[in-house]
Amino acid sequence: MVDNKNKHIGSSPDKGTKPEGKGVKEDRSINPDAGMRGKPRRELLSVDEFVAGIENGSRATLSLAVTLVESTRPEQREKARAIIERCVSDTKDTARIAITGVPGVGKSSFIEALGNHVLDKGHRLAVLSIDPSSTRSRGSILGDKTRMKTLANSTDAFIRPSPTGGSLGGVARKTRETIYLCEAAGFDIIFIETVGVGQSETAAHSMVDFFLLLMLAGAGDELQGMKRGIMEMADVIAINKIDEAPEQAVGRAMRAYRNALHLQPAPKSGWKTEVTTCSAITSEGIAEIWERIQTYVNLTRGNGYFKTQRNRQAKHWMYETIESRLKGHFFGHPQVKRKQSVIERKVLKGELSSFQAARQLWDLYEGS
Repeated sequence: MVDNKNKHIGSSPDKGTKPEGKGVKEDRSINPDAGMRGKPRRELLSVDEFVAGIENGSRATLSLAVTLVESTRPEQREKARAIIERCVSDTKDTARIAITGVPGVGKSSFIEALGNHVLDKGHRLAVLSIDPSSTRSRGSILGDKTRMKTLANSTDAFIRPSPTGGSLGGVARKTRETIYLCEAAGFDIIFIETVGVGQSETAAHSMVDFFLLLMLAGAGDELQGMKRGIMEMADVIAINKIDEAPEQAVGRAMRAYRNALHLQPAPKSGWKTEVTTCSAITSEGIAEIWERIQTYVNLTRGNGYFKTQRNRQAKHWMYETIESRLKGHFFGHPQVKRKQSVIERKVLKGELSSFQAARQLWDLYEGS
């Protein structure tokens, strides 16, 4: 895999050849308005200025563009769409990696360890999250920012939490759009962090090339709480925090996961899901996990699955985008907005069935 300087994924280039995006030092914060004093705010920047700033590596401009993506204001959403359409490219050589796991598995510490390893290899890294549940901490990344100090301070890393208080579909769509912006800004490795094991993992799987599942040893039944299909999605299962777990517990966990994998159908990628161990604290196993990711990317690029998967994902997000716009248009309709709360109250009082209520709202929408 090659980044914007034609370096192979996982190679160890000379530091002097490490890509430096223009202007990347102007913003060390994930605050989208930081470093913008005296500069035009997002409403005053044209689409051309946004695209130029993003492609020149300005993290401040990138942050403002992501804020546009997250906006619910129609005029800002239209500008965001125009920017994204200019930034989307299938020619960029990037890798999108989902990192998920059970609560307490140490995702933030792991991302810090693996992220630093990726930066040492000469790549530029964007870390995004999918977390529709948080309305106060702005997602798990922001809440754990202190555990990612090195990444947060690196000019070759961009850390962004998910939007607050949105539905899963909305948050996932915005994360997908943010991926395009980050790739246009020269970040060739994208980490997508999710909050746990559930629906957000399915959303993440629909936008990444590689799926990494972190688990713990010695936490009772190692498969407890695993949702149906999560094991199917995993390309590597890594047992984290082995520095804290007894060796026997680690061995039992590895056997349990390997036995579970035997029951799964063979992946279409041609890759056999692997089980490994690591410690984000001691960095044991971190380099080996990155090597596995490289091997997977090279394999799937070689057999055509990488491109096929991205094409399937593009088709999926085409229909997701249509559904999102239709839903927004429906609920933004003046008659629907005027009558929605009245009809909702009738449903709550048992005066209307949900089907009758839906029909009434649809008739209001369709009739004008």
